[in-house]
Amino acid sequence: MKKKVYLRYWVSFLLLLVLLVLLVLWNVNSGSVSLSPREIVRILLNREGEDTAVHIIWDIRLPRILAAIILGGALSVSGFLLQTFFGNPIAGPFVLGISSGAKLVVSLVMIFLLGRGILVGSGTMILAAFLGAMISMGFVLAVSHRVKRMSMLVICGVMIGYICSAVTDFLITFADDSNIVNLHNWSLGSFSGMNWENVSLMAAVVFVTLLAVFFLSKPIGAYQLGEGYARNMGVNIKLFRLALILLSSILSACVTAFAGPISFVGIAVPHLVKSLLKTAKPILVIPACFLGGGVFCLFCDLVARTVFAPTELSISSVTAVLGAPVVIYMMVRRQGKNI
Repeated sequence: MKKKVYLRYWVSFLLLLVLLVLLVLWNVNSGSVSLSPREIVRILLNREGEDTAVHIIWDIRLPRILAAIILGGALSVSGFLLQTFFGNPIAGPFVLGISSGAKLVVSLVMIFLLGRGILVGSGTMILAAFLGAMISMGFVLAVSHRVKRMSMLVICGVMIGYICSAVTDFLITFADDSNIVNLHNWSLGSFSGMNWENVSLMAAVVFVTLLAVFFLSKPIGAYQLGEGYARNMGVNIKLFRLALILLSSILSACVTAFAGPISFVGIAVPHLVKSLLKTAKPILVIPACFLGGGVFCLFCDLVARTVFAPTELSISSVTAVLGAPVVIYMMVRRQGKNI
């Protein structure tokens, strides 16, 4: 029996890795400029080829691909942490309004600084997004103390998200500067415009945070069995919950700062990963969520770029189309179990 279980784990991770590699190759070779496989291999390995082709691969496509993998994985792990915190698979950074809060504060900071001719750095955007995420999380936590039903908490989170999005839209609509008006594209969600500096910074933030999350695997596993059980196992519940809030907020803030708000990834991917593995063990689910989030966002970005080319869809629209049915299925299935 154990051999079958371990075989399932190995096959699941191998499947995710194969899908990730295939989608990376597919994304590298997709775009308005077509390149042969031989040209792509030469450019990737030796940077040999036409200057234009080398520039397209190394300065445009590769940073975008890596950003989709890193940010998609971060968003998925953030969703898993929030689902653990609230004990419900429907919880996620977008549904609870955390991403929208981050978007609002980033927009405020960018409008304020750009209006005064000050360039906004990536670090500033991450800090602003983290502040917005923490403010929204504070509202959600305040509501959670008064509302016992998870369905009402989710509704309150959605309302907070709508309020933040509405205020952001007002700010963008009445902005005068042309650079500020372009915030509208960012507010819809996109992996475009990434560069190697962005990738380096997001990789540093995400992987340090993921390392901290991975060290919390045992406390998370104990917490999944109940707060009382975790306390008996020596887990400091207050510090543990604070760590979950901070880590999930950092991950979702990093995503919002670089790519804007991206919907449903944080809910759908953890559920799909747990269904694939047939387990909720954090030591397995955390790395699988990262790989699954990368696969999901790479595929969605490919769809966004190619389906209506040369017009590019917002990544959040594609993730909603593909992720919302998974969420609906989860809600229907959960309701069926409660009957």
